[in-house]
Amino acid sequence: MKTLICKKPGEFGYEERAIPVPGPDEILLRMKMLGICGTDYHAFDGTQPFFEYPRILGHEISAEVANVPEGSKFNVGDLVTVSPYFSCGKCIACRRGKTNCCTAIKVFGVHIDGAMQEYISVPLSAVVPGNGLTAEELALVEPLAIGAHGVGLAQITENDTVLVLGAGPIGLGVISVLSSKGAKIIVSDVNENRLSFCMDKLGVSHLINPLKTDSLAEVRKITGGDMATVIIDCTGNLNAINGALPFLAHGGKFIMIGLQKGTIEIIHPEFHKREAMLMSSRNALPEDFNEVIRSIKEGLIRPMDLISHRIAFGEVKESFYGLSNTDQSLIKALIIFD
Repeated sequence: MKTLICKKPGEFGYEERAIPVPGPDEILLRMKMLGICGTDYHAFDGTQPFFEYPRILGHEISAEVANVPEGSKFNVGDLVTVSPYFSCGKCIACRRGKTNCCTAIKVFGVHIDGAMQEYISVPLSAVVPGNGLTAEELALVEPLAIGAHGVGLAQITENDTVLVLGAGPIGLGVISVLSSKGAKIIVSDVNENRLSFCMDKLGVSHLINPLKTDSLAEVRKITGGDMATVIIDCTGNLNAINGALPFLAHGGKFIMIGLQKGTIEIIHPEFHKREAMLMSSRNALPEDFNEVIRSIKEGLIRPMDLISHRIAFGEVKESFYGLSNTDQSLIKALIIFD
């Protein structure tokens, strides 16, 4: 089978490898489609934390069952996705039901080799039934689940005003989930194409480009001076994170989904006087996958709107640099294996 390996930052290479043989409690899947995540771009650029090379990237999976283990509920040919966070089941986080932040977590395509290969073998427990979704829709479930998890932590109500920092793939997932919650949404991004997408496809009317306007004044105007009751960072940009506190209302919550390597700086009196909540959001839980699949089936989330680029698996090596180099037209790219 053909395998694509990120050998070091900025360098991909194809190799021929044997189709994996599933171990006990594993299942063999044939890849159909694969979403390209911000994690993949950061790994290619050399800016991804928790990362070692060489590595096979990819964890936004749409696949079909290639073999059926004895006693499995699946049939050959079933379309599925995968929850790519493999947890130990024993640590303090796992014992408390927070398998998404297991102390020994192995994320497919990050800590261990992932899905940029024609066949993968994964734990049977990680496979999520497609439940009637198409192959393209299934490739978007995982990043949408990341957004659903962060939104869930914030406990959004219709009385909230949510400032989403960053309208990349994760940010757009957050916005898609938020749209069903009834809250007022403000989106900040420097990419005009993404801001236009938020207006045209997701119905967001409050849009800010911090390169073109006084962001603080805009948020103050939109909120009548109250500022945002919830901020969700999806940028992983240190300047954006460090500069976010003035936008937060007193009693507000700051949820960080984006990830970067630097040191976060908080002016303690400004944070303290707000009695603010600061929380990181890592990965997703099974219930987040279930929520996203249910929302797609009910038409509350439209993942097909997010797909802007489709690339054949054999062309990824040549195409990836252009995608990772801030293509203004990029919303979400899918790798097609068939």
